[in-house]
Amino acid sequence: MQIAKEKNIIMLMIGHVTKGGVIAGPKTLEHMVDTVLYLEGDRNYYYRMLRAAKNRFGSTNEIGVFEMGERGLSEVEDPSLFFLEQRREDSSGTVVSCTLEGTRPFLMEIQALLSPCAYGVPQRVSAGIDYRRLAMLLAVIERKLGFKVSTRDVFLNIVGGLRVEERACDLAIVAAIVSGLKDVPIDKDVVVLGEVGLTGEIRLMRQLQRRINEAERLGFKKCIIPRQARIKKGGKLELIEVGTVNEAIHKLLK
Repeated sequence: MQIAKEKNIIMLMIGHVTKGGVIAGPKTLEHMVDTVLYLEGDRNYYYRMLRAAKNRFGSTNEIGVFEMGERGLSEVEDPSLFFLEQRREDSSGTVVSCTLEGTRPFLMEIQALLSPCAYGVPQRVSAGIDYRRLAMLLAVIERKLGFKVSTRDVFLNIVGGLRVEERACDLAIVAAIVSGLKDVPIDKDVVVLGEVGLTGEIRLMRQLQRRINEAERLGFKKCIIPRQARIKKGGKLELIEVGTVNEAIHKLLK
């Protein structure tokens, strides 16, 4: 710190993280520096995300997405298009939704596969979403929609290795599971947004307009949103308001 201040230069210190996901070494180091950056990525994918955990002179709500190539990391200018580029448009059990990383919206594909339970206890395998959240949504599907999923193995995947912690994609997960169960594809031009409550109601999420703008930018034609959203209708994107999971599934699979 003394050398950086005396010579008015920038200094970078590179370390590693522990198995628990925190920076190895004393916490004092994190308090001393101006910025703490994490470079994250799944070993099975070739993209990396740069997140700011601390920024003394700016926001920590932005992330960078980079692709690992032969010459090192290069910027991914359109992450939404990047995560949707291999999407199949005629398959059941697949839905597009939108998540926020800080203030940056990402469109992503959610896939669900259901099969008859071969053993006594059905499997619940999720990649990219918390297991307990999946269990809650399956309970809502069984009790509020009447679909028997307790005798099925359920496999859920967020394509591209993304991990979604917010609840704005709940309705899309429900739609993907029901679509896979009934083997009925959902329209490829639809983006599904909304949090699902325990009584089957669709709740509002933060930054809805930003998500809608991203869907419209990428050429989607319809967007399922919560009924209580006060969004001005207009433009090329048709906004379809729903209040319950029953209503949403009826409009998506009609």
